Amino acid sequence: MHEAWSGRGGWSLTRDDDRLTLTVGDETEVFEGVDAGRLTVRRTWNGLALHVTGEHPRRLPGLTRTDADAIRAAVTRIVTRGALAAPLAQAVETHAALERLLARHVRAQRWVPYDTVAALLDSLPTRDDALAGVPADARTHLETHLSPGELRALAFLDGAPLARVGQANAEIMRRELAAGRSFFTRVEKAPLTLEQARAVVTLDNRVRVIAAAGSGKTSVMVARAAYAIRRGFVRPERILMLAFNSDAARELQERVDMRLAALGLPSEGVRASTFHAFGLALIGEATGRRPRIAPWIEAGTEVEKVQEIVDELRDSSLDFRFKWDLFRLLYGKVQPGGAEPDSHDSLTGVTGFETYRGETVRTEGERLVADWLFLHGVDYRYEAPYVHDLFDRDHERYRPTFHYPDADLWHEHWALRADGAAPPGVVGYRETMKWKRGIHRKHGTALVETAWHEIEDHSGFEALARSLEEHGIALDWNPDRPLPAAEPLEHERLAHLVRTFMTHVKSGALTPEDLEARAAAQPELDTPRTRLFLDLYWRIHERWQAALAEADAVDFDDMLLRAAELVEQEPSLARWDLVMVDEFQDTSRARARLTRALLVGDSKHLLAVGDDWQAINRFAGADLTVMTGFGDLFGPALTRRLQTTFRTTQTTADVASRFVSANPTQIAKGVRAFRGPGGAPVAIVRVPRHDALAGAVRTHLERLSEAGEAGTVDVLGRYGFDRKLVPARRFDGLDVRFRTIHRSKGLEADHVILPNVSSGRFGFPSTIPDDPVLRLAMSEDDGFRHSEERRLLYVALTRARRTVTLFTVAGRESPFVLELLEDADVELRSEDGQAVTEEVRVCPGCGEGTLVRREGRFGEFYGCSTFPRCTQTVKV
Repeated sequence: MHEAWSGRGGWSLTRDDDRLTLTVGDETEVFEGVDAGRLTVRRTWNGLALHVTGEHPRRLPGLTRTDADAIRAAVTRIVTRGALAAPLAQAVETHAALERLLARHVRAQRWVPYDTVAALLDSLPTRDDALAGVPADARTHLETHLSPGELRALAFLDGAPLARVGQANAEIMRRELAAGRSFFTRVEKAPLTLEQARAVVTLDNRVRVIAAAGSGKTSVMVARAAYAIRRGFVRPERILMLAFNSDAARELQERVDMRLAALGLPSEGVRASTFHAFGLALIGEATGRRPRIAPWIEAGTEVEKVQEIVDELRDSSLDFRFKWDLFRLLYGKVQPGGAEPDSHDSLTGVTGFETYRGETVRTEGERLVADWLFLHGVDYRYEAPYVHDLFDRDHERYRPTFHYPDADLWHEHWALRADGAAPPGVVGYRETMKWKRGIHRKHGTALVETAWHEIEDHSGFEALARSLEEHGIALDWNPDRPLPAAEPLEHERLAHLVRTFMTHVKSGALTPEDLEARAAAQPELDTPRTRLFLDLYWRIHERWQAALAEADAVDFDDMLLRAAELVEQEPSLARWDLVMVDEFQDTSRARARLTRALLVGDSKHLLAVGDDWQAINRFAGADLTVMTGFGDLFGPALTRRLQTTFRTTQTTADVASRFVSANPTQIAKGVRAFRGPGGAPVAIVRVPRHDALAGAVRTHLERLSEAGEAGTVDVLGRYGFDRKLVPARRFDGLDVRFRTIHRSKGLEADHVILPNVSSGRFGFPSTIPDDPVLRLAMSEDDGFRHSEERRLLYVALTRARRTVTLFTVAGRESPFVLELLEDADVELRSEDGQAVTEEVRVCPGCGEGTLVRREGRFGEFYGCSTFPRCTQTVKV
């Protein structure tokens, strides 16, 4: 295209396609591509002029408005095309290369993996990068400056590559499913479902399979190995399958060997292993010296080992002994923000906290003081009437917090924070303090004082001890003093807490500095209590490591991290092209690090199979975010879902799904029963008393036996001691077994019984509070109340092939039971198995307890079953 313009002074400008030629007298200058941007049209005092920027700027007057508009358009088009020339050329070239790559894969019917495409597109600019040099006014009207081919190339930069890959893979999937129909029918004993076959064919670099309970995830792993070998994509010796326990690993190995043999495929070299066995072998190969697992780890006596270390430290260090006993006896039950009341005194009407001596005090701080006094052998009276009767219109009879009769000494404990602030919501607290101090001055009675913040950080006890001794009260600290009432944090439970904390510290490779930083970031945990625990922990940790060195052994966490480090340092150790990991929701950070190390290099493929709904091992080191944040840790990934369950009825699947999905952070699934709709309702049997549970379970088993419901029965307890609710006798046609729910993972039975789904400290959900210090080392939970306990009940419900029956106690129904009773597919029954229509009234105060009829000083009333934690009452 040729155009020409001219102005006063004899200058002229011509355009030939994407070139502008400026002639001024005998001088000629050519502008091409982005260089044309040196030409602009500006208005001056005497009209429009062509301006030329550069080393020798010039102003060329005498332009008409029409010519000015035409020059502006020409410059914009030439600059736009010049700025886009290189990226569009690259886009055209890359587009052609991508199409050739996709065509090859479609012809070969081999999945196009993300990393292969990413390598091809690595240097390709984004659309925004390409447009960076384009004039702003041209970006919204590119169609006027670019040809259709250039616009297509620009669109390719705007996300079209991945869309094309998706189209190609969809075609590959269609062809593979059709061509491999016989294979997918025969690879397992039962034909694969469409969703299973799709997960098998999706041979991308990173694939996360969300597998509902009983959906055949093992079949997918076995079929994936067979598929990769059959199609020649991966050699058998380059396939690795990792499981979390030896039973699962053994089953995987047996299934792979058997199914590949049935198909006439080679299986020699396919390796199924636990993470632990694999890590040990890997270290042995890399270093020439296979490490030895510490004997106390292999024997499962880690907590006992911690106790042994604690005993040694207590014998050798008075400081450690005192701090250990201080934490265990006084601070073990202290919670950030305050614990919930656990006691009620019907004589005084006080609801609060039970002391070691047996009385109920009003606050957590008063309990700490009372227990400290008891352990020192001090005789005290709680809220004894003051020696002088003081009544007026504003005050009841004065009762100081403590009285020491042996010294006629009074003690007030103030609920003050470190900043001097009084308890929130309490009116006139400072005035009351002033009044009480004035009473003692007026009557000349001796008074000692403590404040909550001083007791919380245990600094106030030293001052209290001095004050008591100055008044002639002897202190005899005896941590082994028999306790008539409240239970302390036992040595074994504190040792278990230390071992759990250690597991997470080691798995996350956390240092003292890391934990200090985490505490500083969580003000509610940055407390003297936390610092006391960490002081104890690091001393135990040091002795633990010394014991490992002395035994020339390792523990599992150190071993996994060492294996990961070796692969990171020497990638050639990662000789597996297809890595499959089972139960991925239970992966720890150490396991995840080792898994990621195995994927370094070209043509690596990870298949991670798991179910976030069944994540129940957080305290054993599992980090659910490894699965839910899969792409953040491992890189861009595809997700496939297995939502057809071969185990449960649709009714049970629906009840369990609705229950676990009350937590909005769970990954959504639509679980379908392979056998179709229907199934018996989930039954809840309510008995009048706790001691009637065993009889009700026995009666239910008798009914199953008499009705000819032959099969297996799993009685699943929240705790091991629920075993006592299982009858010792045999029932015709039934194979009855007891397991804890945690031990039932991966198993199934025709009938499932949950013998004690009640409320209480050892209820379901468990109300034993998790020690807050664990939050320093553990992965964060999702913040939903009882989230892991909810998933635990989901696991229990989904073990059943035919029926599920839960047993609970009237007035002590679990909040989970109350929630389930709102489901139309759940039926409430009496001990004799008959449907009950009686309404269970949920407490309007807490929403977790039920209203129970009680007798009080003023007659009958309804109170919450969780009392004293909830004090809600309702009139009869």
